[in-house]
Amino acid sequence: MLAIARSELVQIFRNRLVLVTGLVMPIAISGYFVYEHERFADLGSVGYIAAIIVFTVLAFGLYATAVTTLASRRQNLFLKRLRSTAAGDAGILAGLVVPAAAIALVQVVLILVVLAAVTTTPAQLPLLAVAVLATTAMMVALALATAGVTSSPEHAQVTTLPVSLSVIAVASWVGITGTDDLARLKRLLPGGSATEMVVNAWNGGVPLAESLPLLATTWGWVAVSVALAARLFRWEPRR
Repeated sequence: MLAIARSELVQIFRNRLVLVTGLVMPIAISGYFVYEHERFADLGSVGYIAAIIVFTVLAFGLYATAVTTLASRRQNLFLKRLRSTAAGDAGILAGLVVPAAAIALVQVVLILVVLAAVTTTPAQLPLLAVAVLATTAMMVALALATAGVTSSPEHAQVTTLPVSLSVIAVASWVGITGTDDLARLKRLLPGGSATEMVVNAWNGGVPLAESLPLLATTWGWVAVSVALAARLFRWEPRR
């Protein structure tokens, strides 16, 4: 797995499209939210800004990059060749997505550190870490599922848009309006519970015990996505 991950990391920095979608775009959008933090804090809260940053980076920097990578490696038969090696299926997939996940997590941490420096520090840092890691797992699982219906890297630009835009829209809805109304619906939507966790972790005011059950919904989306990936994922080019 480590050899595959090292090779994939090199490929990421050689691919201009991946660099733009995975590095430049998330940093630019997140930087804008940090720069305009006073305006967006008035609209929602600092916790809302943190949630938007998390989902922007993970949607474009991790999810879209992972889907594009898997589709590309399938198209050039690299996935098929890897299956003839000693590496297992789980190790192959992990080696291909871990670099994108690691880069995205570093981006999230650095941007949130900058946000904390210009605004306020998170009230519950452990909860924030749990929320970010759970969201990362959800986006990786969604990427595996989406890769199952993506025939090429070019096709990935289309297939990734619904999920990317949806989770960011849900994060904005929950971050701005809260969960006083339509709480069950908001928490069941992909990213809704994770957004609430990030907001609670940053803003405080909610006991830790009341926020942790929100993990169940996020992990539920992980389970659903993994089940879909197991059914839809193909190791050879789709016809």
